[in-house]
Amino acid sequence: MTHAHFLDPYRPRASLIHALDPRVKFLLAVGFILAAALTPPAAWAAYILLAALALAATVLSELGVGYVLRRSGLALPFVLAAFPVLFTLDGAALLHFRLGPLVLTLSDAGLVRFVSIALKSWLSVQAAIVLAGTTPFPELLLAMRSLRIPRLLVAIIGLMWRYLFVLADEALRLMRARAARSAAAAEPGRRVGGTVAWRARVTGGMAGNLFLRSFDRADRIYNAMAARGYDGEVRMLPIPRVPLGQRVLVGLALAGLALVVLLGYLL
Repeated sequence: MTHAHFLDPYRPRASLIHALDPRVKFLLAVGFILAAALTPPAAWAAYILLAALALAATVLSELGVGYVLRRSGLALPFVLAAFPVLFTLDGAALLHFRLGPLVLTLSDAGLVRFVSIALKSWLSVQAAIVLAGTTPFPELLLAMRSLRIPRLLVAIIGLMWRYLFVLADEALRLMRARAARSAAAAEPGRRVGGTVAWRARVTGGMAGNLFLRSFDRADRIYNAMAARGYDGEVRMLPIPRVPLGQRVLVGLALAGLALVVLLGYLL
């Protein structure tokens, strides 16, 4: 039977990054993302340093450079949200586009801002991928709770993650049922289903069925959790202190990231 375990990004390895305390990895990843976000546009030297840090973390994690780069490509479609800056910032005109009665002007300032946003988003996603790929999700939740992130927020994140697999399993069951009930599936060389209208009707029915199943499953799961004493708090054993060497590493790394941001403003 197929399950949705492919959604879990964690990849067990015996790397230096895997061996770090989850709280240390979480702080370093958040610090890197904040540094990338605070770096000003067109700070190319700072971007090169951040890219070198991301590459070093990828190599030390043993996840594979190709794996991280492929996964980080998922962020590129979201960068299109910054597409309007190409034509809305004042600067020297590079190109002109006519869109009906409108004339769009591509400026150098808009191009620089768009490329800067794309690079910072891409580097931030790489840091998140390394964090998720080297840390089991329950350890991430414990790290967030130990760092005093609000309990409700941690509980919502944990439940969303767990329900993601439940919904994916429900969707896979619906797809298997659809294939089993399609006469075309039994004929070799023929695609499952009929016309486009038929496919749209079946897909709409599957979406509605999935919503109803998810609602019913959520109600049953909550009642089962409440019957077992769940009150929104993630119970955990006392977590040992972060080793001194790793605390020093966090301090040095955050100071280095602050220097990279400062460098971006000075150059």
